[in-house]
Amino acid sequence: MAEKTAMNFHDMELDDRILKAIAKEGWTEPTLIQERTIPLFLQGKDILIRARTGSGKTGAFAIPTIQKILNAKLVATEQAVKALVLAPSKELCQQIASNFQQLTYKCSRDVRILDISPQVDISVQRPLLISKPDIVVATPARALLHLQSRSLHLKDSLEILVIDEADLIFSHGYESELKELIGFLPPVYQAILASATLSDDVLQLKKLVLHNAVILKLEEPSLAPASQLQHYHLSAQEDDKAAILYALIKLHLIRGKTIIFVNNVDRCYKLKLFLEQFGVPTVVLNSELPAVSRCHSVNQFNQGIYDIIIASDEATLDEPEEGGPSKKKKKKTEEEDEKQRSKRKKDKESGVSRGIDFQFVSNVINYDFPPDINSYVHRVGRTARGKNKGTALSFVSLREQPLLEKVEEHLNDEHGQEKVLKAYQFKLEEVEAFRYRARDAWRAVTRIAVREARLKEIRQEIFNSNALKSYFDDNPRDFSSLRHDKALHTVKLQSHLADVPEYIVPDALKKLAGISNTSRKRRAYYNKNSSQEHYNAKMKNPLLSLEFASSRKGK
Repeated sequence: MAEKTAMNFHDMELDDRILKAIAKEGWTEPTLIQERTIPLFLQGKDILIRARTGSGKTGAFAIPTIQKILNAKLVATEQAVKALVLAPSKELCQQIASNFQQLTYKCSRDVRILDISPQVDISVQRPLLISKPDIVVATPARALLHLQSRSLHLKDSLEILVIDEADLIFSHGYESELKELIGFLPPVYQAILASATLSDDVLQLKKLVLHNAVILKLEEPSLAPASQLQHYHLSAQEDDKAAILYALIKLHLIRGKTIIFVNNVDRCYKLKLFLEQFGVPTVVLNSELPAVSRCHSVNQFNQGIYDIIIASDEATLDEPEEGGPSKKKKKKTEEEDEKQRSKRKKDKESGVSRGIDFQFVSNVINYDFPPDINSYVHRVGRTARGKNKGTALSFVSLREQPLLEKVEEHLNDEHGQEKVLKAYQFKLEEVEAFRYRARDAWRAVTRIAVREARLKEIRQEIFNSNALKSYFDDNPRDFSSLRHDKALHTVKLQSHLADVPEYIVPDALKKLAGISNTSRKRRAYYNKNSSQEHYNAKMKNPLLSLEFASSRKGK
């Protein structure tokens, strides 16, 4: 957590309309990176920001950008695009545009924002660009497309260039686009790069776009301190992961909004179909979904419509796995995977574990352990943002132990203490009945079921497509044939599985699981082993329910 700052927003000579918007957002004081960045940016300095996830980087460049545009309006004689904001994914572009709109709600007539990242025909966005919005938000590829088609002109008007998540720009394959894009910019402009790391790619970008830059590198861990973010690992073989997750959710050992990370798209849908059999609603997020669907999924999660989002982190797919299957079987599996991937069109302008502001996330679960330290940091950084607390739980198989050791060493070094990553005490034999249920449910989610679930989602996108509405109006028979297509081979849902009968719940967890008819003997057990004050404290803070369960299991 960033230390308390000495400067207030009112001390930064900001426009009253910006201050009112800041107050509406509930920002009582600037974060450390905002306190240091905003005055320097208003002075016209080029800046390279390095600060961890959740430190307030977006506000650090959005607030002074709006202020400078308002200042320019006082002497401007014509409307022009003054700022270009680049980000590596459509989701992040939408989020940044939303943040700008929130901060300009009192001056929206004077400062107009346009997000051109959606993958629509440029002729749709050209009329919007003709009006020359003050701030344009885009991915590098999308901005370059409009610059090349001359629907966007920046050579004579641009004053500010912002690149967010700069360390991901090149890794998303935007190096050539960005170099070409710079040729469309004026020779002089103010630039700011924001990044969670100072990688070689960021330093290369720095040379391309910054001049005599001020480097703001906060000396802080890449993740929130242990008092704010608690890390747990749980030994779990592949056959047991689903059963453990099912038990943790149904026994309420995991509470609050949760992101579950897996390493590929198929597992994303398989896990969704698995949990649905037990009455656990989830929403999926992956690079194969259309941008509108991805943004819709994030919004549904942030609005609380769904408490669990299953996200695939596909950047890890190409990493070799040690201790895997035999060479023959592995080769066959890789050939099948490659064949499947070749049939699917993935969107390189998508992003899951980085940049997206999933709001008020209580828990991050690594169902598949991340392949390296950076992936772990970026995934777990989705929780414990700002001043909120959070919990990270990682399932670890035997072959993933070396990866766990590397992450553990990194966390200990960063926080200057031992055992930041604690073992979560969970005895699978105590929930054997859960394992039997989970095994049957997992087997029921076949490859065909996963494929059909994906097709169902695509069909739903067709029904909801605004671009196809006029076609379906003219061709109702086509719409009807889609509506009455053959039934999908989805997994059969059995309503009784949504309930957890008392007899399969371990005695030590019945009170925590909400079993109402607890006997006096069991009440006495809880009173003896835990003070009511301690219990109430844990229950008021669902983020700590994992710790609470662990402490009980050790008694």
